[in-house]
Amino acid sequence: MKTNNTAKTILKLAWPTMLEQLMQTVIQYVDIIMVGALGTQATAAVGATTTVNWLVFSCISAISIGFLSYIAKALGAKDTKRAQKASAQAVFITLISGVVFTALTLGLSKFVPLWMQVEKDIQGIASRYFFILYTPMLFRCATTIFSTVLRAAGDTKTPMKIGALVNLINIVLNFIFIYPTRNIIVFNNSVKILGLGLGVEGAALASATAFLAGGVLTTIALYKHPVISPKNETILPDKKILLPCLKVALPNMLQRFATSFGYVIFASMINSLGEVSTAAHTVANTVESLFYIPGYGMQAAAATLSGNAVGEGNYEKLQKLTKQFTVIEIILMIISGGLLFVSAPPIVSLFTQDEGVKLLGVTVLRMVAISEPFFGVAIIIEGILQGMGKTMEPFIYNIIGMWGIRILGTFICTQFFSLKLVSAWGCMIAHNLFLCIMFFVFSRGKIMKEKAE
Repeated sequence: MKTNNTAKTILKLAWPTMLEQLMQTVIQYVDIIMVGALGTQATAAVGATTTVNWLVFSCISAISIGFLSYIAKALGAKDTKRAQKASAQAVFITLISGVVFTALTLGLSKFVPLWMQVEKDIQGIASRYFFILYTPMLFRCATTIFSTVLRAAGDTKTPMKIGALVNLINIVLNFIFIYPTRNIIVFNNSVKILGLGLGVEGAALASATAFLAGGVLTTIALYKHPVISPKNETILPDKKILLPCLKVALPNMLQRFATSFGYVIFASMINSLGEVSTAAHTVANTVESLFYIPGYGMQAAAATLSGNAVGEGNYEKLQKLTKQFTVIEIILMIISGGLLFVSAPPIVSLFTQDEGVKLLGVTVLRMVAISEPFFGVAIIIEGILQGMGKTMEPFIYNIIGMWGIRILGTFICTQFFSLKLVSAWGCMIAHNLFLCIMFFVFSRGKIMKEKAE
């Protein structure tokens, strides 16, 4: 396997995923920027339940990782029939998870803002935003799981194209749903723009509609795929496929649930610090997510290619992939971190006009920018382990980092020493550095020396 050819394959797989994740981030940006024009309370209402979104979709993403590993290995072994059967099982799991998570999220929508310690005067609007956003849960599950199945087959462009359309729908509907009917100046002419004036609820309705469209389009794309289409396979449960998928997915699901629940606790402690800290944390989280895109885009490619290598039984190829992915990831995250450090002030200004929120948001973003390359190493090696079907090590490392460092550290800093948002983000950075060390020293050694089970 030539180095140049491998690098080209990596980037060919990774760039559409990066662009897709960029467009997913744009949805968050657009919502918060547009809602931000309504005031700090509106921004806080939208952002107060963001970490619950991570909690829900971390579980769904974990399910999809089981199918990614299984399908990538099957295709690496040239067994397309087995890959098609796994794709059909992904449809079955999507239906089950869609129904379950719809019931959970809608049923708990009234309580989530209360649990997140959102201030009383915005609890009602935060609850309504959450309820509307999760109404099309089945379609959001379909987008998440089916996009991962397509990536396992090496198709990263289709999810990217669908993501672009979803963003376009969201932006257009935001203009209509959030603001009232108004006149804007276009080339010195006054143009009347129709609007419903729904505010925060309008932003949720626009996103929900876009998510529905994304789910339908991703389902169609899966069924039309020339290699892994499930149309000729039964979607009734098949233990021979589901059990190996769940064996990979379960530790990953527990990891993501525990770490995402940690994010909820982390955010609730920050929400308790007041409206300015909540708004600054929301804005900084949203901005930071843009600069993580190179890392997570590469992770998807790493999982697919490492799964293919294991399916081929080519462990020398797996070792070379690990080295190349790590080097490319570090370079990308150095560039990303540098851009974040420099561009933090103008980007934060897009989201808020409150000077206190701006100052605090820029401060924490510049702190975390320095740690980006270290977090990138953890991201990429975790992706390689996922493709190999090894999810126990990431589970252990993430639990220790989240609960032993971030949550405990933030609790001590904010509750015992009355420190504010900067200290909480300091604990978050310490968590990321811990993951880098653990994944690099221990997990990378296993990848280089051991065969996958």
